[in-house]
Amino acid sequence: MIVELAIKSLRNRKVTAGLTVLSIALSVLLLLGVERIRHESRESFAATISGTDLVVGARTSPVHLLLSAVFHIGNATTNISWKSYRAIAGRPQVAWTIPLSLGDSHRGYRVLGTSSDYFEHLRFAHDRRLALAQGRAIEDEHDTVLGADVAQSLKYRVGDSIVIAHGAGEVGFSLHADHPFRVSGVLARTGTPVDRTVHVTLEGLDAVHAAHDEGYAADPLAGALRSGRRVAAPDGQVHGEDANPRSITAFLVGLDSRGAALAMQRQINEFGGEPLIAILPAATLQELWEITGAVEKTLFAVSALVVVVGLAGMLVALLTGLSERRREMAILRSVGARPLHVFALILGEAAFLTVLGIALGLAALYLVLIAGRFWLESRLGLYVAVGWPSAYELGLIAVVGTAGVLIGLIPAYRIYRYSLADGMTVRI
Repeated sequence: MIVELAIKSLRNRKVTAGLTVLSIALSVLLLLGVERIRHESRESFAATISGTDLVVGARTSPVHLLLSAVFHIGNATTNISWKSYRAIAGRPQVAWTIPLSLGDSHRGYRVLGTSSDYFEHLRFAHDRRLALAQGRAIEDEHDTVLGADVAQSLKYRVGDSIVIAHGAGEVGFSLHADHPFRVSGVLARTGTPVDRTVHVTLEGLDAVHAAHDEGYAADPLAGALRSGRRVAAPDGQVHGEDANPRSITAFLVGLDSRGAALAMQRQINEFGGEPLIAILPAATLQELWEITGAVEKTLFAVSALVVVVGLAGMLVALLTGLSERRREMAILRSVGARPLHVFALILGEAAFLTVLGIALGLAALYLVLIAGRFWLESRLGLYVAVGWPSAYELGLIAVVGTAGVLIGLIPAYRIYRYSLADGMTVRI
């Protein structure tokens, strides 16, 4: 009876009630949206690399190395020599290594030069392996394997040719058109930066760069000899003093025993050949969260304040309408309604508006996640799961609902105190 009466009463004030519900829904959408993105971004970052004991690169800050080498955010300060890489990779404690060479792009997507060890040893999301969705693995320096987002966004199929460009921007001004790559395969979706990466071999990437060395246009073989790099001549043969690249951006290290990670990290940091730094991915990721923690707390505080503003708007709407509704309440009292019935009516209206606002906010959240899911994955590399609310999110919803009911106690108590005589008195 009370609920039915509350709904009919809200219908008579549908504009005010609608705006109140809308403000609560938008505040809930913002609050839960910030929390969902915060949680999923951490999960996405943590799932990017699994089973790698160390990430090694040129001397820089640990966070910068992690972002550039693993997440392909930003650029490395400098490269490390192939000689240093081989010296560390050959140590007895090292089980495997994955060389990484970055710095080129294809239509806004990063190009990664690596070896077959990348597809064999790289793990993500709790020890899952990379898998091909289409085509085959890389077989020679002219092949490339695309991430799922690259193939889907650019509409590439197996057998298509692509041309990479120097630099990592959206637009490449130095196209390596003299060394096109053919798409040999497309990786299955991983929800990591792998999906937005064009994978080529170190030899193929080195051949592209060797073609632009000084003197190459006039004498390809002489240019290769002067650069000491590998190059493919028109006859299809490989020439040069060194078949390996001169330098790489970074490399991943897997050890025989994880207990040796700290000792190996210290040895690499003290490496005499050139200044290097080795980082523990998990520890550096925790350092990254400490850096971004202040921003996350600020965003959460802003969204929480928006919820407070939305509930305050409901309080103002209910209090403003009390003066207009005193005669209505007096009539209810005159036909037998008790003060507690009037109290429950106002409290029920507040609870109904709050619950309806929360429901609409949740519905809007899932619509936004479904509609913006692909954009978040392709542009920001953020995989956001569209699943049931987590325990923490349910806790936030419960807090908002409780706050809405508690706020409803204020106008309910005021209407409770109005007497029948006061309600029937006409004030001038």
